[in-house]
Amino acid sequence: MIKKLSPAKVNLHLKVLRKRGDGYHDIATLLQKISLYDEIHFHTRKEGIALRCPDSSLPENADNLVYRAAQALFARASYTGGIEITVIKHIPVAAGLGGGSSDAATVLTTLNDMLGFNYPDDELMKMGVKLGADVPFFIAGNAAWAFGIGDRLKAAENIPFLWFVLVNPRVELSTKLVYEKLNLRLTKKTIHYKVPRFYTTADLISGLHNDLEMVTLSLHPALQRIKDLLVEFGALGALVSGSGPTVFGVFEKEEAARKAEEALKKAEADAWSVFLAHSLG
Repeated sequence: MIKKLSPAKVNLHLKVLRKRGDGYHDIATLLQKISLYDEIHFHTRKEGIALRCPDSSLPENADNLVYRAAQALFARASYTGGIEITVIKHIPVAAGLGGGSSDAATVLTTLNDMLGFNYPDDELMKMGVKLGADVPFFIAGNAAWAFGIGDRLKAAENIPFLWFVLVNPRVELSTKLVYEKLNLRLTKKTIHYKVPRFYTTADLISGLHNDLEMVTLSLHPALQRIKDLLVEFGALGALVSGSGPTVFGVFEKEEAARKAEEALKKAEADAWSVFLAHSLG
């Protein structure tokens, strides 16, 4: 048995540049992996793909990205053996934290090594983007700018080490719905966008931005209270991650983050899930 950890991500900056002719949106976003993980266990078997997601409502068939990732890799390699995969979820589902994409990426990289396929990362990333726009990021590195639909990556260097307190209100939110409600006018004009530089924590705090946040807050107005409480309890800034509904607060010091975590757990102990994490470098 092999056990792997799949990290979540937060979007430190997200700009929606235009709506495309194919219905998707071009974005520029700064993605950062964090130390909140799903656990994935791998056991070889004679044939077929068996997926288990205990204590989760996730499907255990081809409706799950993890299953489809294994399926895609086996098809590419013409592999006739089998695998049993068990996903222990800790990252909230449909929460703006990329858990499903991260799990799919972990499956691709782990099975590639475990079964000796030895495809290079760029090949795995090509397989991954067909599963989801965030999958290549989880293969590529710990911090990156993503462009296009999120599939074109540029390594982000010298991003300051940060602590995060994440608050999930235990509701799922469809990314597709958020983008639909963003309701941008269709444009095919060339987009000129200057990527912000985040060399210091102050740079990053001033650059915290998410074009999707106004839609997410309109769908779940209670999230504004979470943002306000994070700042009240010491966060240097607070933002909805991706399409939400998870909100994160940014901290320089672990001690301050732990105090905020405790305070938030007391504030809505029965209604929210609260997590402490740090950036991965």
